[in-house]
Amino acid sequence: MTSQPFDTQSLDRLADVAVHVGLNLQEGQDLVLTAPVSALPLVRPIVAAAYRAGAGLVTPILGDEQLQLARYRNARDDSFDRAPDWLYQGMAQAFEGGAARMAIVGDDPMLLSDEDPDKVARAGKANSMAYKPALDHIANFHINWSIVSYPSLSWARRMFPDLDDDAAVAKLAGAIFAASRVTGDDPVAEWKAHNAALRTRTEWLNAQRFAALHFTGPGADLTVGLADGHEWQGGASVAGNGVVCNPNIPTEEVFTTPHALKVEGHVRATKPLSHQGSLIEDIEVRFEAGRIVEARASKGEAVLHKLLDTDEGARRLGEVALVPHSSPISQSGLLFYNTLYDENAACHIALGQCYSKCFVDGGSLTPKEVAKRGGNASMIHVDWMIGGPQTDIDGITDSGARVPVFRQGEWASHA
Repeated sequence: MTSQPFDTQSLDRLADVAVHVGLNLQEGQDLVLTAPVSALPLVRPIVAAAYRAGAGLVTPILGDEQLQLARYRNARDDSFDRAPDWLYQGMAQAFEGGAARMAIVGDDPMLLSDEDPDKVARAGKANSMAYKPALDHIANFHINWSIVSYPSLSWARRMFPDLDDDAAVAKLAGAIFAASRVTGDDPVAEWKAHNAALRTRTEWLNAQRFAALHFTGPGADLTVGLADGHEWQGGASVAGNGVVCNPNIPTEEVFTTPHALKVEGHVRATKPLSHQGSLIEDIEVRFEAGRIVEARASKGEAVLHKLLDTDEGARRLGEVALVPHSSPISQSGLLFYNTLYDENAACHIALGQCYSKCFVDGGSLTPKEVAKRGGNASMIHVDWMIGGPQTDIDGITDSGARVPVFRQGEWASHA
């Protein structure tokens, strides 16, 4: 196959969007960048764009699918209870010194599907624990950070197994470029307009000051209490260092922090969840006092239970997000096996760690203050989709009044 069977101009535009919209990299700012080696055709123009934008030092950290598989097939058993904490401490030190963070994703999201699930779970837990010093700067939005993706061959083969390699990569590339809004002549201007539309939604929601959201639809009767002093976010946001950035390229969501103790009812996933190489299908859970007390799945149930047992906060919610069924990613009809995309196809909730930025004055809150307001703490943050074309959502005020927010999967007319 050819090395790049797609429009390379769109790849260059994606690099510019990543640096100028995703990160809004500042003059003299360092950048820590992680990527699979398969994504080098995107890494190179991003690094060039970063230096043109005045970056101080760009440090790329590259991974490889075959090296990852070599560990699972050859390493000693105790290897799976370890992670490179020295690397993550170094990343945390870089963030403390003002560096930005860019992640490029592109590996086969189901790479580990045939490996020992116990080893996958243990390695994931060890990595989460070791990564926490660096993750805190991201989860608490202390720095400008962003995620973009590259159409690798292994990911394309996973999504389009019936196509030849060139056709599969071209189709994935087209989907990524369209979702990332880089197919037009002026992607930066298009992102400006998109961010403005998302800001209109967040401003309306923040003005309502809802105490809870009530989701109804097939398999859903779920009341999600919202944290005290919560704030809705979406699109471009101001990081703790004062930089306006877009953490996710693409993004279609507006989101906030639920109250970890105030979620009641049941809900069923509307899309499969790809997690650490396993596909978990038909998730159904029931909440009492904010905690998942029953959970099942038609496929991958053991993986789901391991995820829920990660720590105490893994059974509680750290995010609730609203996405209309008419979002471009939803309308593509594709399952990307990648949360960055699939979460932008439907309303979703996330197990685990909350974002402190989703509080009024969140940047000044201590972890104790976040917890007091209802914010959840955990080593994980895993999104899964609960919305669809039949989803209705009501906002519930402190007085108990109900305000339509979504009807039949779309924003209510006044919202």
